[in-house]
Amino acid sequence: MHATRTIAADLIDDLRDARKAELAIFEGLTDDQMLGPREHFLEPPIWEVGHVGWFQEFFVLRHLYDEAPALANGDSIYDAFNVSYKRRWDHPFPSRAETLAYLQAVLDRCVGRLEQREPTEPEAHVYRLVTQHEQMHAENLTMVRQTLAYPRPALASESDIPTDPTYTLRDVEVSGGTHLLGAPRDDPFVFDNEKWAHPVEVAPFRIANTPVTNAQFVEFVDDGGYVTRRHWAKHAWEWRRREGAEHPRFWTKRDGAWCRQVFDGVVPLDPWCPVVHVNWYEAQAYCAWAGRRLPTEAEWEYAASGPDKHHFPWGEAAPTPERVNLDYRHGGVVDVRAFPAGDSRCGCRQMIGNVWEWTGSYLEPYPGFVPGPYREYSEPYFGQKPVLRGGGWATRSRMIRNSWRNFFIRHRRNIVAGFRTCAPV
Repeated sequence: MHATRTIAADLIDDLRDARKAELAIFEGLTDDQMLGPREHFLEPPIWEVGHVGWFQEFFVLRHLYDEAPALANGDSIYDAFNVSYKRRWDHPFPSRAETLAYLQAVLDRCVGRLEQREPTEPEAHVYRLVTQHEQMHAENLTMVRQTLAYPRPALASESDIPTDPTYTLRDVEVSGGTHLLGAPRDDPFVFDNEKWAHPVEVAPFRIANTPVTNAQFVEFVDDGGYVTRRHWAKHAWEWRRREGAEHPRFWTKRDGAWCRQVFDGVVPLDPWCPVVHVNWYEAQAYCAWAGRRLPTEAEWEYAASGPDKHHFPWGEAAPTPERVNLDYRHGGVVDVRAFPAGDSRCGCRQMIGNVWEWTGSYLEPYPGFVPGPYREYSEPYFGQKPVLRGGGWATRSRMIRNSWRNFFIRHRRNIVAGFRTCAPV
């Protein structure tokens, strides 16, 4: 007879799994790469890993158990909300060895607390919060490596990709109806901005069955889409002019052919992969050129969840390698025709995994919003940042679900972000 697993044991496994991935992405960076160059939308790698340890210590050990800070100057270095972003290269960081020792000590103390007794429900929520926070920062550290052309993290483990070469790109019809937007109240953990599922009316619409591909986006670029003013809204055009953008950030031409930087290498642009590392402005400009639009957040979730309000496009079963490109498994984006087993009920493919997808909606509170323990997570950004859905290839399967709301500033273009489009209303 098997013993029943405890909540504490599951939380310990999750903490250790998140740390294993974080350290695997950090591994291989040289001492000269610990800070990296100053650049907007980047963090020094040494700050990234120290921050997840500080966050875990702050919310678990200090918030739940009133322990004293382990680092005398930790708050002045690692508090992401109260310490200026621009100062992150100027701190007196602990050494690499000291930082890793600090992370291990904090993790050991958290595990020790869980080994003493089962956590209360509020305590379990905080443990899950710090785990998911670390998983998000592991993805961010991956994007730091991509942006700075550092080597690819040694996490990719599979090359077999189930792809249907006969699959055609098309719109699928979604009948519309009343949709419960947000997370169900019985979910074990959700962020505060997902609370709670509430009825919204969704009119019938047509949505692309895949994200926009490189081949489709090349047509926009080669047609002068980046330099044609009418495709860009006012602030978007101002951004494009300041940036000098004429194509996605990591694209380059070699011998007349489009290629893409992938970490420290440059590869030919795969026409069947989704366009990636584009910002909200670029996605909107493509839509204007193509006579399309981004889906609203409610439309995206309805196309993913269906009228039965599933947690995942295919149903209730957890993500598996046959259904999704998550967990760094393939080391990057893959063909949009891959993973037919992950299709949603209406026929959309890859709504979970491969690339995060921009929506046309800004992050706003759901009715009755109450901030969680991490008060600065959502509330300061309401009405300021567009929402992305679905997760990318570097997202952990332990945290993604149809209701998960990511959000970034409109002009950030180094994240694992693409988009799919809808037919105009």
